[in-house]
Parts: sequence; structure tokens; C-alpha cells
Amino acid sequence: MSKNEEKFDGMLLAMAQQHEGGVQELLDTIFSFLARKTDFYTGGGEGAAEKLVTSKFKKYEATALAKAASEKAERAEQEKRRKERLEKKKREEKAEEDKFNSESKIVELTDEQAAKLQEEIDSKKSVKESPAVPGPSGDNAESSKKEEDAEDEEEDEKEKNKLRPNSGNGADLPNYRWTQTLQDLEIKVPLKVNFSARPKDVSVTITKKRLTCGIKGQPPIIDGDFPHEVKVEESTWVIEDGKVLLLNLEKVNKMQWWAHVVTCDPEISTKKVNPEPSKLSDLDGETRGLVEKMMYDQRQKELGLPTSDEQKKQDVIKKFMEQHPEMDFSKCKFN
Repeated sequence: MSKNEEKFDGMLLAMAQQHEGGVQELLDTIFSFLARKTDFYTGGGEGAAEKLVTSKFKKYEATALAKAASEKAERAEQEKRRKERLEKKKREEKAEEDKFNSESKIVELTDEQAAKLQEEIDSKKSVKESPAVPGPSGDNAESSKKEEDAEDEEEDEKEKNKLRPNSGNGADLPNYRWTQTLQDLEIKVPLKVNFSARPKDVSVTITKKRLTCGIKGQPPIIDGDFPHEVKVEESTWVIEDGKVLLLNLEKVNKMQWWAHVVTCDPEISTKKVNPEPSKLSDLDGETRGLVEKMMYDQRQKELGLPTSDEQKKQDVIKKFMEQHPEMDFSKCKFN
């Protein structure tokens, strides 16, 4: 489309918004103007005006149908990618669950591992038996408490002007509403127009660090820098019911809560975010290992069975007893 074709878009959009009857009423105004103020119907001879209108209609009908087909195919492709991402997440979560179930079983230690574990147990025991280091007392303790109180007060002061998160861990702002998970953000932007908006009526630009969106020919509804980066190729947008622009932005850092969508808008207090139930797949390897061990130990306790550490200790003792049959362990107590 040439710039010459677009230069009247703002004026025509303003006209369209003033016609509550939609396109039918807008066309009525245009053809009325041609009849009253021009020789459109009479200047070219009989049937010339109708022929001209028909030719222009056919020309732009073909263009509009081709564009609609292209946009439909693009939306279908976006939906396909979205479903593929969901399926991929489900497969990853299933793989993590299977891995956890297989790794939760107690594995018999080698002699070398048993010896190393025994050294760790002895080392921890000696630390427990060593005398405790006296803590701060008198003025030192009081001074420490005052410093902590001052830090808490300073922290509260920083949080005082921030918004409380909505039920989706985002915010309800005058021009749009946003929610988030650790993986992505969802933004709903009411278009506030009196016609059913289509993709060609809006302008959306998403880069790694910036978002601009709104109705073409009008000032942007959102225009600013992201506080953190997004994955452009995984971010999508659609128009819901012709009235709402829905954007889905995929975060690069999936372990971070956002305080706002763009830096020029108010912040929420991320300390008051109500986290979604975490998945093992969201955690890094070391943290996931600790959580898996805690979950296993909790299940063992509920069943009245030894925890992983207790089982390892029992295995070390059993192995030691097998290696020294000449010793009498009948009077020994093992904790």
C-alpha cells in the first residue's frame, strides 16, 4: 500500500467512528455527498458512475479477500505454534515426572561412596558436639536489632507507592489489564471503538525490549520499553470479538516476576505476588534435586519408613557389619 493511499486514513477513521450505523451509514454519507456536491452521477454519461463504482469495488474486493486469507492463515499458524508449545511443555513436564519417579528409588552405595558418606556423618557429628559460639549480647544485640528494623522500614517505604497485584499477579490499569506467570505475560487492551476491529485496523510492534500497540491513525495505547527481554518469535497477538487486543509475551527469564509491562507505567509490588504452584521443570538442576529429595523423605516419613539419609546410614552400618563378622554388635544401639 502506498503512502498516498494511507494519508486519508486518519480522517476516514474519524468519520467512521461518528457513524453508529457502521459501514452502511458511512457509504450513505459518501454517496449523498457525491450526489449533492458533484456531477458524479451525471458527468460521465448514462451508466458510467455505476461502472466506475463496480470496477473500484472489484479491485479492492480482490485485495481485501487476499489479505483476509493471508491473515487467516497467519492466525492459524500462530495457533498451531501455540498448541505446539503447550504440547512441548506437557512432554517436558511428563519427562521430568518420569525422571523424578525413577530417581526417587534408593540406590545401593559402592564401598567408596559408603566410606565418603561415613566421613560426612562423622564430620557433622563433630560439628554438633563442638561448643556453640556465643551470640551478640547486650548493646551489640540491641544494635543489630535496630539495624534490622531500619532496613525493614526502608524496604516498606520503597513498597509504599507500588500497586497491589491483581488476581493474575499483574495490574488493572486505565487503558489495559495484564497478568503473568513465571513463563509469560498476557495483556488485554480494550480498543474502545464503535466498530468491529480487524487486524488491519490495529498497529502492533513487538521487539525484545519494546512494545507499541493501538488503533492505526491514533496515538498508541501502550508505547514503552519492557523492564526485561521477551522472546519475539514466541510472542503473539489476536483480536477478540472485534473489541479487545490480546497479546501473549513469552519471557526470556522464566524465574523472574515483572513489576510492570513497560517501564513508563506504574509498578506492582512483586513481594505481594501470589505465586502459581511451581513445577519441577521450572527449577534449576541443583534446586530440583533438593526438592525431589525433600519430597521423597516426606513420603517415607508418612509411611513410617527411613528417609534417604537414614537409609544410607543403615546401609553403611550393614556393610560395615558384613565386613567385620568377628565383632559382636548385639548390644549396640543404632540411631
